[in-house]
Amino acid sequence: MTTTPLFAPTTLAGKRILITGGGTGLGRGVARHLVDNGAEVHLWGRRPAVLEEAAAEASASRPGSVHWQTVDVRKADLVGAAMDEIWDRHGPLTGVINNAAANFIAPTESLSARGFEAVTSTVMNGSFNTAHAAGKRWIAGKQKGVVLSTLTTWVWSGSAFVVPSAMAKAAVHAMTMSLAVEWARYGIRFNAIASGPIPTDYAWEMLNPTDKSAVGATQADQVPAGRMGTIEELANLTTFLLSDGCDYLTGQTIAMDGGQMLAGPGTFAGLTSMSDEDWVAAREKSKAASEVAKSQRGV
Repeated sequence: MTTTPLFAPTTLAGKRILITGGGTGLGRGVARHLVDNGAEVHLWGRRPAVLEEAAAEASASRPGSVHWQTVDVRKADLVGAAMDEIWDRHGPLTGVINNAAANFIAPTESLSARGFEAVTSTVMNGSFNTAHAAGKRWIAGKQKGVVLSTLTTWVWSGSAFVVPSAMAKAAVHAMTMSLAVEWARYGIRFNAIASGPIPTDYAWEMLNPTDKSAVGATQADQVPAGRMGTIEELANLTTFLLSDGCDYLTGQTIAMDGGQMLAGPGTFAGLTSMSDEDWVAAREKSKAASEVAKSQRGV
């Protein structure tokens, strides 16, 4: 599905926007659209080759408009150092997209402490570390800013089999509402987008690894609109929320899911039908995808 461009190529002119987890998936897809709408974009992630490729792809229409850094958002000191580098070399950010995430389907009783922390520290700690680092600098410099977080409708409903992600994203939803109030007086806005299923390669390998797991929230037949969402639609809403056209909008998590939440909700409850053998197969597929990702960041 294609959509007609809604914005002028100067809509985000003068904006400098950071996307965490920008080397792959939704972040990578949205980056190109932000560039096409006039923004300078910074990508963070943990895999240099992937980031370099994503930056080249996103800046095709405007060479030099996308920059990248390898940053582990779970570590506040590394986030602060990378923010300093952006401020010093390029100037202050105007917007941050908290998009870095980790997730996989699993029966909760089988979760290890390490697996739980891998998801929650990336989503919750990483989102706070990034928002906090940018916010402190905006406040000190008396500059306005926008923080936009990538969430899911599980922040309202919860979801079986992705409990660490549901918990962590609910925390970011709470941060969005809380800091929208606390920092409004500084001209800093907080919003979030809870999108329905929008296919991306790595996320689908982790959330829909086998035929037996294809009964959860990643299926088009679970969406009243009868289809998946698109990167273009997500980018349109993202552009609006990062623009100067909605300064009065803050503290909101906007569901963009084709009506899935209202009809379902869109969770992984259907995975209760999977047997122990099905879970072993799903775990092996997800593990293989994870090992490939680790090899790309030299871990």
